[in-house]
Amino acid sequence: MSRDIVARSGTARGEVLLLRRTTDDTAIAGVLELRVNGVFVMDTLNVSSEQVLAHQALAAAAHPRRVLVGGLGLGFTVQALLTDARVERLVVLEIEPDVVRWVQDGLVPETADVLDDPRVEVRVQDVAAYLAQCEPASFDAVLLDVDNGPGQLVYERNAGLYTSGALARGLSRCTSDGALVLWSAEHSPALLKRLHRASTSVRHVPVAVTLQGRETHYHLYVAHPPRR
Repeated sequence: MSRDIVARSGTARGEVLLLRRTTDDTAIAGVLELRVNGVFVMDTLNVSSEQVLAHQALAAAAHPRRVLVGGLGLGFTVQALLTDARVERLVVLEIEPDVVRWVQDGLVPETADVLDDPRVEVRVQDVAAYLAQCEPASFDAVLLDVDNGPGQLVYERNAGLYTSGALARGLSRCTSDGALVLWSAEHSPALLKRLHRASTSVRHVPVAVTLQGRETHYHLYVAHPPRR
């Protein structure tokens, strides 16, 4: 199997690549893959956990009218959120401008029109900086999918997103009946412990996936803000 470059971006943070797999296996031929600084982020073959991330957030928030997503990726979480008519405003934070442009330009056919929905507001901005400046209770659900989890960071500076202070801030930006939901490639007991300390309740949701013929799990953490 080989990978052909569809698009490349060089930034102060490093190299971002959109690749297409070339293989004799028709089941995976043409799959698109997003990599940042050589780190696999996601592809268009295994998108179930991104979709479950959206569905868990929609189920956890009593009235998911205003939703924030940290990390556009290839657009599948945003696409899943938009299937719910209760979502009135969807703010998408993506630090890499070219990732936004690739989705807008239709380089990912499955999500080619996802950012055209009038409910979507895309901001090319660091999600931590945005959460620091926005008002408390601004959103009914906050979804964070900017890394492969706290143990597999895309950018080292993202470690700050998983500190106790940052998690408390994310929860404070949720309405009292809202939810903070995080995605991770690996289970993180330390993250779960910090969320328990900062929130009213937390659920760890393993999501079964098949990677290269091997059964494994990705992990979601659904936390509710402390009572106000």
